[in-house]
Amino acid sequence: MRVNEDAVLRGQRVLLVPYEPHHVPRYHEWMKSEELQKLTASEPLTLEQEYDMQRSWREDADKCTFIILDALRWDQGFPEEQCMVGDVNLFLIDSENPAIAEIEIMIAEPGFRGRGFGEESVRLMLFYGVTALEISTFQAKIGLANLTSLRLFHKLHFQDVSVSEVFEEVTLRWEVTEPEKQQLIKTCPVTLTTYKDVKRTMVDSEQDQRRANIVPDV
Repeated sequence: MRVNEDAVLRGQRVLLVPYEPHHVPRYHEWMKSEELQKLTASEPLTLEQEYDMQRSWREDADKCTFIILDALRWDQGFPEEQCMVGDVNLFLIDSENPAIAEIEIMIAEPGFRGRGFGEESVRLMLFYGVTALEISTFQAKIGLANLTSLRLFHKLHFQDVSVSEVFEEVTLRWEVTEPEKQQLIKTCPVTLTTYKDVKRTMVDSEQDQRRANIVPDV
């Protein structure tokens, strides 16, 4: 989605950044995992197909995605690809009602699961959905066996609306009332910036570090 191509949302643990071509190789490695394929109901793609998918996320008006970065690693100067934790997505699922979106979250790195990264990423995406995209109804489809995700979305006001025994998944929905919207905005710690500014700050930091490491001749 073009609207988020330069948007960055920073919380306490994570940065949400636009999905860029340089993220694709790491993402492609993630999706070789049979566990992640099952959890996300995805089929394995070739690297070229993954690049095509990234372009689709960028260009299609009904898709919005962010790559989740570990904010601590980012602040410590790790290369961006080494800060990648997972992704969070919104799909506009009703062409006649753009206020309805399906949300997905994937914490791909096992070492970052169960540490609050998923919850904060979802909260930031809900914030972005209601404030930037004017979403008023969020939907999620979660596998029956994925108890961690079910607990998370129930915690975030989502209610079960149907169960598919065939696909072994639960459909949940959150109809956002105005009081709930204001509460989300009020209680979601977030800093909004641009990807250009974030990258510029990182480049400046790297240059300062290189200058600090120069030993002058004596």
